Amino acid sequence: MDSTRIDAGLVRSLLHAQHPDLAGLGLRPVEGGWDNQLWRLGDELAVRMPRTERAPDLLRKEHRWLPVLAPGLPLPVPTPLRTGEPSALFPAVWTVAKWVPGEPADRVPVTEGHRAADTLAGFLRALHQGAPAGAPANPTRGVPLAPFANDAEKQLQALASRVPAGVRDVWEDAVSAPGWTGPPVWLHGDLHPANVVVADGTLAGVLDFGELCAGDPATDLSAAWLLLPAGSASRFFEAYADADAATIRRARGWAVLRGLGLVAIGQAWERGLPGGKRTWGPAGRATLERVLADT
Repeated sequence: MDSTRIDAGLVRSLLHAQHPDLAGLGLRPVEGGWDNQLWRLGDELAVRMPRTERAPDLLRKEHRWLPVLAPGLPLPVPTPLRTGEPSALFPAVWTVAKWVPGEPADRVPVTEGHRAADTLAGFLRALHQGAPAGAPANPTRGVPLAPFANDAEKQLQALASRVPAGVRDVWEDAVSAPGWTGPPVWLHGDLHPANVVVADGTLAGVLDFGELCAGDPATDLSAAWLLLPAGSASRFFEAYADADAATIRRARGWAVLRGLGLVAIGQAWERGLPGGKRTWGPAGRATLERVLADT
Protein backbone atom coordinates (compact mmCIF):
# COMPACT_ATOMS: atom_id res chain seq x y z
CA MET A 1 0.00 0.00 0.00
CA ASP A 2 1.50 3.35 -1.06
CA SER A 3 1.89 5.49 2.08
CA THR A 4 2.93 8.53 -0.01
CA ARG A 5 -0.72 8.96 -0.96
CA ILE A 6 -1.69 9.60 2.65
CA ASP A 7 -1.49 13.29 3.51
CA ALA A 8 -3.55 15.75 5.51
CA GLY A 9 -5.68 16.64 2.50
CA LEU A 10 -6.65 13.03 1.92
CA VAL A 11 -7.45 12.36 5.58
CA ARG A 12 -9.54 15.54 5.77
CA SER A 13 -11.41 14.58 2.59
CA LEU A 14 -12.15 11.11 3.98
CA LEU A 15 -13.53 12.63 7.16
CA HIS A 16 -15.72 15.06 5.21
CA ALA A 17 -17.06 12.18 3.12
CA GLN A 18 -17.75 9.62 5.85
CA HIS A 19 -17.61 11.38 9.25
CA PRO A 20 -18.39 15.04 8.54
CA ASP A 21 -19.01 15.85 12.22
CA LEU A 22 -15.29 15.24 12.85
CA ALA A 23 -13.91 16.96 9.75
CA GLY A 24 -13.42 20.35 11.39
CA LEU A 25 -11.18 19.11 14.18
CA GLY A 26 -7.47 19.84 14.19
CA LEU A 27 -5.38 17.30 12.30
CA ARG A 28 -1.66 16.57 12.47
CA PRO A 29 0.57 13.58 11.67
CA VAL A 30 2.17 11.61 14.49
CA GLU A 31 5.59 9.98 14.11
CA GLY A 32 5.76 6.20 14.47
CA GLY A 33 3.56 3.29 13.53
CA TRP A 34 4.39 0.21 11.55
CA ASP A 35 1.32 -1.09 9.74
CA ASN A 36 -0.65 2.13 10.15
CA GLN A 37 0.07 5.83 9.82
CA LEU A 38 -1.29 7.80 12.78
CA TRP A 39 -2.92 11.23 12.77
CA ARG A 40 -3.99 13.20 15.84
CA LEU A 41 -7.58 14.39 15.42
CA GLY A 42 -8.56 17.11 17.86
CA ASP A 43 -7.63 16.49 21.49
CA GLU A 44 -9.22 13.09 22.07
CA LEU A 45 -9.17 11.16 18.79
CA ALA A 46 -6.75 9.57 16.33
CA VAL A 47 -7.12 8.49 12.71
CA ARG A 48 -5.29 5.30 11.75
CA MET A 49 -4.54 4.90 8.05
CA PRO A 50 -3.22 1.55 6.80
CA ARG A 51 0.07 1.52 4.94
CA THR A 52 0.79 -2.21 4.61
CA GLU A 53 -1.20 -4.90 2.84
CA ARG A 54 -2.10 -6.64 6.08
CA ALA A 55 -3.10 -3.50 7.97
CA PRO A 56 -6.80 -3.34 6.95
CA ASP A 57 -7.44 -6.82 8.35
CA LEU A 58 -5.70 -5.86 11.59
CA LEU A 59 -7.87 -2.75 11.89
CA ARG A 60 -11.04 -4.77 11.37
CA LYS A 61 -9.91 -7.21 14.06
CA GLU A 62 -9.35 -4.35 16.49
CA HIS A 63 -12.74 -2.90 15.65
CA ARG A 64 -14.38 -6.28 16.33
CA TRP A 65 -12.68 -7.16 19.61
CA LEU A 66 -11.13 -4.16 21.33
CA PRO A 67 -14.45 -2.52 22.31
CA VAL A 68 -15.33 -5.83 24.00
CA LEU A 69 -12.08 -6.02 25.97
CA ALA A 70 -11.37 -2.35 26.71
CA PRO A 71 -13.94 -1.86 29.52
CA GLY A 72 -12.17 -4.51 31.60
CA LEU A 73 -8.65 -3.12 31.14
CA PRO A 74 -7.08 -0.82 33.74
CA LEU A 75 -5.03 1.24 31.26
CA PRO A 76 -6.22 3.43 28.37
CA VAL A 77 -6.22 1.73 24.97
CA PRO A 78 -7.01 3.11 21.49
CA THR A 79 -10.56 1.79 21.29
CA PRO A 80 -11.94 2.13 17.73
CA LEU A 81 -14.95 4.45 17.61
CA ARG A 82 -15.65 4.86 13.90
CA THR A 83 -14.80 2.86 10.79
CA GLY A 84 -13.91 4.40 7.47
CA GLU A 85 -14.87 2.13 4.62
CA PRO A 86 -13.02 1.70 1.30
CA SER A 87 -14.04 4.28 -1.26
CA ALA A 88 -12.95 5.99 -4.44
CA LEU A 89 -10.79 8.27 -2.29
CA PHE A 90 -8.95 5.47 -0.49
CA PRO A 91 -9.14 1.74 -1.28
CA ALA A 92 -8.90 0.28 2.25
CA VAL A 93 -10.61 0.42 5.61
CA TRP A 94 -9.40 3.02 8.14
CA THR A 95 -10.47 3.91 11.66
CA VAL A 96 -11.05 6.71 14.13
CA ALA A 97 -10.01 5.67 17.64
CA LYS A 98 -9.50 7.12 21.09
CA TRP A 99 -6.26 9.03 21.50
CA VAL A 100 -4.05 7.60 24.28
CA PRO A 101 -1.87 10.35 25.79
CA GLY A 102 1.72 9.74 26.75
CA GLU A 103 5.13 9.31 25.13
CA PRO A 104 6.15 6.02 23.45
CA ALA A 105 8.48 4.00 25.67
CA ASP A 106 11.11 3.63 22.95
CA ARG A 107 11.65 7.41 23.26
CA VAL A 108 10.87 8.04 26.93
CA PRO A 109 11.66 4.88 28.89
CA VAL A 110 9.98 3.68 32.05
CA THR A 111 11.91 4.83 35.14
CA GLU A 112 9.55 3.99 38.03
CA GLY A 113 10.27 0.26 38.03
CA HIS A 114 8.08 -0.92 40.91
CA ARG A 115 5.11 1.23 39.94
CA ALA A 116 5.37 0.13 36.32
CA ALA A 117 5.77 -3.54 37.29
CA ASP A 118 2.56 -3.40 39.33
CA THR A 119 0.75 -1.52 36.56
CA LEU A 120 1.86 -3.94 33.86
CA ALA A 121 0.95 -6.95 36.00
CA GLY A 122 -2.50 -5.53 36.67
CA PHE A 123 -3.06 -4.87 32.98
CA LEU A 124 -2.03 -8.36 31.94
CA ARG A 125 -4.01 -10.06 34.71
CA ALA A 126 -7.08 -8.24 33.44
CA LEU A 127 -6.36 -9.09 29.79
CA HIS A 128 -5.28 -12.71 30.26
CA GLN A 129 -8.77 -14.12 30.62
CA GLY A 130 -10.00 -17.23 28.85
CA ALA A 131 -10.70 -16.38 25.23
CA PRO A 132 -13.84 -17.53 23.40
CA ALA A 133 -13.76 -20.14 20.65
CA GLY A 134 -14.04 -17.43 18.02
CA ALA A 135 -11.01 -15.47 19.22
CA PRO A 136 -8.44 -14.82 16.49
CA ALA A 137 -5.43 -17.12 16.19
CA ASN A 138 -1.97 -15.85 15.32
CA PRO A 139 0.78 -18.02 13.79
CA THR A 140 3.57 -16.00 15.42
CA ARG A 141 2.13 -15.14 18.86
CA GLY A 142 0.97 -17.31 21.74
CA VAL A 143 2.39 -20.45 20.12
CA PRO A 144 5.34 -22.76 20.92
CA LEU A 145 8.83 -21.32 20.48
CA ALA A 146 10.42 -24.30 18.74
CA PRO A 147 9.27 -23.36 15.20
CA PHE A 148 11.23 -20.11 15.51
CA ALA A 149 14.53 -21.86 16.25
CA ASN A 150 15.96 -21.45 12.73
CA ASP A 151 15.04 -17.76 12.58
CA ALA A 152 16.50 -17.17 16.03
CA GLU A 153 19.75 -18.91 15.09
CA LYS A 154 20.09 -16.80 11.94
CA GLN A 155 19.60 -13.62 13.93
CA LEU A 156 22.01 -14.73 16.64
CA GLN A 157 24.66 -15.28 13.98
CA ALA A 158 23.89 -12.10 12.02
CA LEU A 159 23.85 -9.93 15.15
CA ALA A 160 26.68 -11.70 17.00
CA SER A 161 28.67 -8.50 17.53
CA ARG A 162 25.62 -6.77 19.05
CA VAL A 163 24.25 -9.58 21.21
CA PRO A 164 25.60 -10.18 24.74
CA ALA A 165 27.17 -13.55 25.47
CA GLY A 166 24.73 -15.96 27.06
CA VAL A 167 21.65 -15.02 25.04
CA ARG A 168 21.74 -18.29 23.12
CA ASP A 169 21.71 -20.25 26.38
CA VAL A 170 18.60 -18.40 27.55
CA TRP A 171 16.92 -19.06 24.21
CA GLU A 172 17.73 -22.78 24.24
CA ASP A 173 16.49 -23.11 27.81
CA ALA A 174 13.21 -21.45 26.84
CA VAL A 175 12.69 -23.74 23.86
CA SER A 176 13.21 -26.77 26.10
CA ALA A 177 10.74 -25.59 28.75
CA PRO A 178 7.42 -27.46 29.12
CA GLY A 179 4.73 -25.99 26.91
CA TRP A 180 1.50 -24.23 27.85
CA THR A 181 -1.24 -26.68 28.82
CA GLY A 182 -3.90 -24.25 29.98
CA PRO A 183 -6.77 -22.84 27.92
CA PRO A 184 -5.94 -20.08 25.42
CA VAL A 185 -6.08 -16.63 27.01
CA TRP A 186 -6.43 -13.24 25.39
CA LEU A 187 -3.06 -11.75 24.39
CA HIS A 188 -1.98 -8.33 23.22
CA GLY A 189 0.72 -10.12 21.23
CA ASP A 190 3.02 -7.17 20.52
CA LEU A 191 4.12 -5.58 23.80
CA HIS A 192 7.34 -3.78 22.93
CA PRO A 193 8.43 -0.23 23.79
CA ALA A 194 6.90 1.47 20.74
CA ASN A 195 3.49 0.01 21.61
CA VAL A 196 3.10 1.47 25.09
CA VAL A 197 3.13 5.06 26.31
CA VAL A 198 4.73 6.50 29.42
CA ALA A 199 3.82 9.37 31.72
CA ASP A 200 5.48 10.30 35.03
CA GLY A 201 7.95 7.44 34.65
CA THR A 202 5.40 4.64 34.46
CA LEU A 203 3.11 2.95 31.97
CA ALA A 204 0.18 5.16 30.97
CA GLY A 205 -1.43 3.28 28.08
CA VAL A 206 -1.14 0.36 25.67
CA LEU A 207 -1.31 0.81 21.90
CA ASP A 208 -1.67 -1.21 18.70
CA PHE A 209 -3.74 -4.33 19.26
CA GLY A 210 -3.29 -5.53 15.67
CA GLU A 211 -1.66 -8.77 16.85
CA LEU A 212 -4.48 -9.46 19.34
CA CYS A 213 -5.01 -13.21 19.64
CA ALA A 214 -5.45 -16.11 22.04
CA GLY A 215 -2.78 -18.51 23.26
CA ASP A 216 0.12 -18.95 25.69
CA PRO A 217 0.48 -15.93 28.02
CA ALA A 218 4.29 -16.26 27.92
CA THR A 219 4.27 -14.13 24.77
CA ASP A 220 2.95 -11.13 26.69
CA LEU A 221 4.88 -11.87 29.86
CA SER A 222 8.08 -11.18 27.94
CA ALA A 223 7.16 -7.53 28.52
CA ALA A 224 8.77 -7.89 31.97
CA TRP A 225 12.11 -7.46 30.16
CA LEU A 226 10.98 -5.56 27.07
CA LEU A 227 9.32 -2.70 28.95
CA LEU A 228 10.49 -2.56 32.56
CA PRO A 229 13.82 -1.28 33.95
CA ALA A 230 16.47 -3.74 35.02
CA GLY A 231 15.65 -5.51 38.25
CA SER A 232 11.88 -5.10 37.93
CA ALA A 233 10.96 -8.52 36.54
CA SER A 234 10.74 -10.25 39.92
CA ARG A 235 8.36 -7.58 41.21
CA PHE A 236 6.27 -7.97 38.06
CA PHE A 237 5.93 -11.75 38.34
CA GLU A 238 5.14 -11.48 42.04
CA ALA A 239 2.33 -9.04 41.24
CA TYR A 240 1.09 -11.05 38.26
CA ALA A 241 1.00 -14.11 40.57
CA ASP A 242 -0.02 -16.65 37.95
CA ALA A 243 3.12 -17.73 36.08
CA ASP A 244 4.88 -20.99 36.92
CA ALA A 245 8.59 -21.59 36.34
CA ALA A 246 8.08 -23.07 32.88
CA THR A 247 5.99 -20.09 31.76
CA ILE A 248 8.67 -17.69 32.97
CA ARG A 249 11.31 -19.64 31.04
CA ARG A 250 9.20 -19.41 27.89
CA ALA A 251 8.62 -15.71 28.54
CA ARG A 252 12.41 -15.20 28.62
CA GLY A 253 12.60 -16.90 25.24
CA TRP A 254 9.96 -14.57 23.81
CA ALA A 255 11.91 -11.63 25.21
CA VAL A 256 15.05 -12.88 23.46
CA LEU A 257 13.14 -13.36 20.20
CA ARG A 258 11.59 -9.91 20.34
CA GLY A 259 14.83 -8.31 21.53
CA LEU A 260 16.73 -9.75 18.57
CA GLY A 261 14.03 -8.43 16.25
CA LEU A 262 14.32 -4.94 17.70
CA VAL A 263 18.12 -5.00 17.35
CA ALA A 264 17.78 -6.07 13.71
CA ILE A 265 15.34 -3.25 12.97
CA GLY A 266 17.72 -0.80 14.63
CA GLN A 267 20.56 -2.13 12.50
CA ALA A 268 18.43 -1.62 9.38
CA TRP A 269 18.02 2.04 10.35
CA GLU A 270 21.78 2.42 10.79
CA ARG A 271 22.25 1.06 7.28
CA GLY A 272 19.53 3.25 5.75
CA LEU A 273 17.40 0.26 4.86
CA PRO A 274 13.58 0.26 4.56
CA GLY A 275 11.75 -0.49 7.79
CA GLY A 276 14.58 0.63 10.05
CA LYS A 277 13.76 2.41 13.32
CA ARG A 278 16.33 4.55 15.14
CA THR A 279 15.04 3.89 18.65
CA TRP A 280 14.42 0.16 18.32
CA GLY A 281 18.03 -1.03 18.37
CA PRO A 282 18.81 0.42 21.82
CA ALA A 283 15.49 -0.95 23.12
CA GLY A 284 16.39 -4.41 21.83
CA ARG A 285 19.87 -4.41 23.33
CA ALA A 286 18.48 -3.25 26.68
CA THR A 287 15.96 -6.11 26.56
CA LEU A 288 18.66 -8.73 26.03
CA GLU A 289 20.83 -7.27 28.79
CA ARG A 290 17.91 -7.30 31.23
CA VAL A 291 17.07 -10.91 30.40
CA LEU A 292 20.65 -11.97 31.05
CA ALA A 293 20.87 -10.01 34.29
CA ASP A 294 17.75 -11.76 35.54
CA THR A 295 18.76 -15.38 34.85
